[in-house]
Amino acid sequence: MPTAVQQPISKEEDQAFWKSSQKLIRYGGSWSNVIVTKAKGTVMWDANGRRILDFTSGQMSSLLGHGYPEICEVVDDGMRNLDHIFSAMVTKPVVELAERLTDMLPPQLNRCMFLSTGSETNECALKLAKMYTGGYEVVSLSASYHGMTHGSGAATFSVGRKGYGPQLPGNFTLPVPYAYRSRFRHEDGSYDWKSELEYGWSLIDCQSTGALACVIIEPIVSTGGIITLPEGYLKEMKKHCEKRGMLLIVDEAQTGMGRTGDMFAFQHEGVIPDILTLSKTLGAGLPLGAIICSEEIERLCNERGFFYYTTHLNDPLVCAVGAKVCEIVERDDFPAQARRKGAVLKECLLNLQTKYPCIGDVRGRGLMMGIEIVLDPETKEPADSLGTAISARAMETGLSCNVVQLKGMGGTFRIAPPLTISEDEIREGVDILDAAFAYVLQQEEYRNVAQGQKIVP
Repeated sequence: MPTAVQQPISKEEDQAFWKSSQKLIRYGGSWSNVIVTKAKGTVMWDANGRRILDFTSGQMSSLLGHGYPEICEVVDDGMRNLDHIFSAMVTKPVVELAERLTDMLPPQLNRCMFLSTGSETNECALKLAKMYTGGYEVVSLSASYHGMTHGSGAATFSVGRKGYGPQLPGNFTLPVPYAYRSRFRHEDGSYDWKSELEYGWSLIDCQSTGALACVIIEPIVSTGGIITLPEGYLKEMKKHCEKRGMLLIVDEAQTGMGRTGDMFAFQHEGVIPDILTLSKTLGAGLPLGAIICSEEIERLCNERGFFYYTTHLNDPLVCAVGAKVCEIVERDDFPAQARRKGAVLKECLLNLQTKYPCIGDVRGRGLMMGIEIVLDPETKEPADSLGTAISARAMETGLSCNVVQLKGMGGTFRIAPPLTISEDEIREGVDILDAAFAYVLQQEEYRNVAQGQKIVP
């Protein structure tokens, strides 16, 4: 593994950097206090040359790690020869990506459009669904995150809904199938997701004006806390859609391209979506998204005047990268690698749970895992500040791991390293996390938690 050789940043340089950073518009959360100057493979280095293992693949996007040699070659060639042209022109990289993607997918999914971000791809998918069905009502999960543009943002219920006035009309929510906390239980205490889903749909049917267009859903709800859909849930959701004449949009921004152990996570249940959206992982860190639908949906929407045209529609450079990502993931069987390495990661996390009672739940699939932090394993009282403190300590000691915090949920670590990570690096990362738990739980305010007791204010 390469090492970064550099002089540590001076106190004056550090202060000047953060002063200049105040010119940035804040996004709504807190900036990380680490200045990353280099990234290679599964590792980043900060301005002081400190090595940091990347357990989040950047923004859940660097599927093949940072600076993957074959991707670098494609980018270099594209920048020198064919980077960006008029959006209505069709180039070979665009057609090649369309061919590669549709070859990897069920035959029904055979029409593609390429954009830049997950927000855009979901915005486009929602418009296709509305035009195809003639409806305008959209259903998504209560912990959903599908983007920040107007339509995708209205279908996002986890964050970002307040302070902007009314959302788009006709957006409804179903309870996220959250096995760890749901109140819907069988007599034996097991999770009764079918009754929960039926109840949710009964409320949707009460509210709908008869203009239901689509459901949009992630196979693993990521920003909502790495909530894995129960076995059979996606099949049942498809039936509910068909019963009401709705389309099923599956958003695989984070789960696509092998991360969960299948090439696409919807394949886990054998359900074929009407529209599939990809982003993050498809570009392996570059801004690339895809909408894939059937010939029938594309034809009918085109006849009805569908229009979606952007500056970076079907850009050749990123499409060439996407085609190379498809080639690499298939050639090197990264779904199988994700299954094998994911089993190692899960075992390590379950071992961690036996050591620390504040780890209330371990969940996920493949190399997309989550651990939820609680104050009390019996009451499952959320422990937002504890998760944040552990994450901060892990960063100080060489591990980048993200914690999401939503109302009614404990701080949940999202662990999604590059698929190129080694098993030794997985164990190294969990060892750092282990040490971070031990360090934080020694602090006065968390000692009761370390002893399996609730914090007393």
